[in-house]
Amino acid sequence: MRAESLRSLKGVGEKTEKLFQKAGVENCDQLLHYYPRGYDAFEEPVSVSAVVPGETNTVDAVICGKVSVRTFGRNSITMAYAGSEEAKMQVNWFHMPFLRTRLKPGTRYIFRGHVTEKGGRRIMEHPALYSPEEYKKLQGKLLPVYSLTAGLSNNMVQKTVRQLLDTEELEKEFLPDEIREKNHLAENNFALHQIHFPANKDFLLEARRRLAFDEFFLYLLRVARMKEQSSETRSSYPMNATWKTEEVIENLPYRLTKGQEKVWNDLEKDLTSGRVMNRLIQGDVGSGKTILAFLAMIHTEENGYQSALMVPTEVLAVQHYEQLKKLAAENGIDAGRIVLLTGSCTRKQKQELYDKISSGEAAMIIGTHALIQEKVNYNDLALVITDEQHRFGVRQRAALAGEDKFPHVLVMSATPIPRTLAMILYGELDISVLDELPARRQKIMNCVVNTTYRRTAYNFIRKEAAAGHQIYIICPMVEDNPELHCENVISYTEKLRDIYKDEITISPLHGKMKAAEKNRIMKEFAEGRIQLLVSTTVIEVGVNVPNATVMMIENAERFGLAQLHQLRGRVGRGESQSYCIFMQGNDNEEISERLKILNRSNDGFYIAEQDLKLRGPGDLFGTRQSGEAMFLIADIYRDSEILYSAQEAVQDIMQLDPLLELPQNLQLKKRLESVNVFQNDDIFL
Repeated sequence: MRAESLRSLKGVGEKTEKLFQKAGVENCDQLLHYYPRGYDAFEEPVSVSAVVPGETNTVDAVICGKVSVRTFGRNSITMAYAGSEEAKMQVNWFHMPFLRTRLKPGTRYIFRGHVTEKGGRRIMEHPALYSPEEYKKLQGKLLPVYSLTAGLSNNMVQKTVRQLLDTEELEKEFLPDEIREKNHLAENNFALHQIHFPANKDFLLEARRRLAFDEFFLYLLRVARMKEQSSETRSSYPMNATWKTEEVIENLPYRLTKGQEKVWNDLEKDLTSGRVMNRLIQGDVGSGKTILAFLAMIHTEENGYQSALMVPTEVLAVQHYEQLKKLAAENGIDAGRIVLLTGSCTRKQKQELYDKISSGEAAMIIGTHALIQEKVNYNDLALVITDEQHRFGVRQRAALAGEDKFPHVLVMSATPIPRTLAMILYGELDISVLDELPARRQKIMNCVVNTTYRRTAYNFIRKEAAAGHQIYIICPMVEDNPELHCENVISYTEKLRDIYKDEITISPLHGKMKAAEKNRIMKEFAEGRIQLLVSTTVIEVGVNVPNATVMMIENAERFGLAQLHQLRGRVGRGESQSYCIFMQGNDNEEISERLKILNRSNDGFYIAEQDLKLRGPGDLFGTRQSGEAMFLIADIYRDSEILYSAQEAVQDIMQLDPLLELPQNLQLKKRLESVNVFQNDDIFL
């Protein structure tokens, strides 16, 4: 492993190091595993007549006519036409007026860029420009395209990675020969070279297979070893059954579904078994997981212990706190023993809460990451609940519980992963599935449309807002990026304000905002003071707004089906009919087919299973889809066969050498104990 500072590389000074740090790359090891998000494949150029609108094209054409420059204040557009009288396209460059003198009419160039079609005209926006001779040297090559941050160019990342790859041995081979041979896996250092700068597509596929296998294998091996150590762990907090939870269930204004009753029985058995509970509730969006968490907290409080519920966002924490206090008050439970601890509490408020928690006066604690600060000392924390588990790691839960005590752990997730994969990925947890929605929930009406439908959608949104309802519009980007050709929150908000004027109150929301600002906006939306929220996926795990009836997702093709389903779950929470509009930014038939799955069903598990069937080997040269980065490179859908192979290899290791003491496994043991290279250090644990 290479944990040296990036400053050890030539050309990386303080400024460049900070740019890499913004992108999440702190040292040489992380740079080595900063895999490309895609590849530029320099294919054979086509003529203008063969151009495909909506895609990146490489075109061999002659400049015809004059090259002109139009200026708008400080901005400029350089325009030219390329092709012939029979077929030509407009070519635009932004902020490059010097091209007017460089481009010669009648001269052949290779243009490489994204093509759109407007009013029958084909327009290539801001293309890369090559002479035929320059392009010939690149043709057939695959060059990496990395995720970037402001100030960090793709060329800069390429140069820095190339320098690192020149090291004689990057990492020691840690997979035993038997596993490599059985699974036909490339050597580790070969894979690292080829994933960044592949010699050809076959080598790229080999490299990706090896690195995906590594991620699954190391993760599953950790899970297997943890399970072996903890499967019979006695609980530090013995509990008895209590009538209070039965009273709460009887007093609810609705009946629990059969699925909820079954899962509650699972939880009650776990809590009273004398062994440590490690359970996952996997339930679709809106299936009623929260009330089960509350029942478990009440059960724990009745037995004289503390419980903590940790959620990803402050707004959600506030919402859960208010709901639990209301439930307690309605059932004769002391609501004063329920507390809320978040980052926005004042120093004085925090100290008061710390005192209540350490003394045991606070029995049910709800909060965000503030629950795991060093200053929080629990009195008798018997139950730890995390909502949307992939956002919290095993170290964070250990920090909540303490090192020498073994509290019960309940994990809740609405991520619809196929059961076959869930059994492997959540191997250290017992799984309960909520597979039905409460009867009071209305079915969401869906439509998958292209951008020609946008005006109709805007009129529909106007009607819903006039009826007093609220709307979410999701964009994949925060701000404009000319290379990606997709909608962004900043520009879209301005466009909608221009369309709706004073008719609709509109606000943007995105991850670059400060926490206090995000919380304020979400609170105002929850209270109905904002009618239309233009947001990134920051609202995926957000707030319950029963009055929101429309979800429109721009560039839906840029998200995975699981994430689209999660986003759709933000609506359909009240009594009014709700709608979800999936706006497809291009006309790719394969993408259309995938999105139609969402049209056919609102069942997250069905969607996940269908997604798994459709994925196959996937398109290595496309952009990695948002919201699916559970590992750095592996994809549980596309790489399900690799996942099964990795599980089999782990089972073999655990049968023969669970402590990894045989000579052939010593390097593997070192690797397992070294710095983790997953996207999230403890993704599923």
